[in-house]
Amino acid sequence: MNRKIIRMEHAGATAKIFGSFDSNVRLIENHFSVIIRNRESETGDSIVIDGENAAQVDSAAQCIEYLHGLSSKTDVLTDQSVQYAIDMVSAGEGSSLAELGDECICVTTRGKPIKAKTVGQRQYVDSIRKNTIVLGVGPAGTGKTFLAVAMAVRALREKQVNRIILTRPAIEAGEKLGFLPGDLQSKIDPYLRPLYDALYEMMGAENYQKAIEKGTIEIAPLAYMRGRTLDDSFIILDEAQNATPEQMKMFLTRLGFNSKAVVTGDLTQTDLPRGQKSGLATAVKILTGIEDIGIHYFNERDVVRHRLVQKIIQAYEKYDRELARKEAERRPAPKFRAERSGNNNNNR
Repeated sequence: MNRKIIRMEHAGATAKIFGSFDSNVRLIENHFSVIIRNRESETGDSIVIDGENAAQVDSAAQCIEYLHGLSSKTDVLTDQSVQYAIDMVSAGEGSSLAELGDECICVTTRGKPIKAKTVGQRQYVDSIRKNTIVLGVGPAGTGKTFLAVAMAVRALREKQVNRIILTRPAIEAGEKLGFLPGDLQSKIDPYLRPLYDALYEMMGAENYQKAIEKGTIEIAPLAYMRGRTLDDSFIILDEAQNATPEQMKMFLTRLGFNSKAVVTGDLTQTDLPRGQKSGLATAVKILTGIEDIGIHYFNERDVVRHRLVQKIIQAYEKYDRELARKEAERRPAPKFRAERSGNNNNNR
């Protein structure tokens, strides 16, 4: 039997790690096949981890130590945080959990601090800070847009930029704009709603409305960007997988002095007509390796929505791989023309 002992500074930290009805440690026990107990003594609490496999015990201890550090920064440890620690340690990336510091990007009007919740999100935020242009590519729920807006609000508050510009391609997903009632603004509002929601949470409805009226914040369809040069601005292009290569080039060349641009999108959710190339996919290929342009890829471990979202993404990825394999098997083998023996010139 192998054993690891982790000392706790007080009973409150132990209670957070164990969770309601010991739900947190049950997840760790079931995954790593260990037994986790709380041991009280005169010198303080300890968490004891026992198991037959030494490597599994070490992995469980690594999860507990990460949760121990996280418990001092939050009131409740969610099962999502526990599962993330398990996934990272199981993938051999447990050491990178140390990259998750306590840095607050900005604070909402309700006093809630906005922080990176995964290592991927932390690296994304660092990339935005270091580069002038950043392409954030990954599945839904990874915080691509939300964190970009948070960084934009922070830059505005710290007077690094004079305005925030948010834009999206107005591409329909099954419905036509012309079928919706109202004028042009009413028609495009549903496409820009996620951007409104993020700004409302960080700035409050009143401050947001004032910023709109002053022109400090501008939200518009991608088509409205043509012909402009954007100086002293933080520009975010959301849902960029629905931009054409021409639109993407147009957007990226709007960048002016003292400006920063963040492009976000999910290449698996393109709503462009069949056969039309995605401008985001093209940009990723063309811009890779250029200095001051960061390209960050999220994966399913960075999903911070309901845990089922991660499983749905994994299921679709598995389905797409299987579909691609079957199509490759059905594809006929290339035919090669047999060369004639001898030299044709001899027959002339």
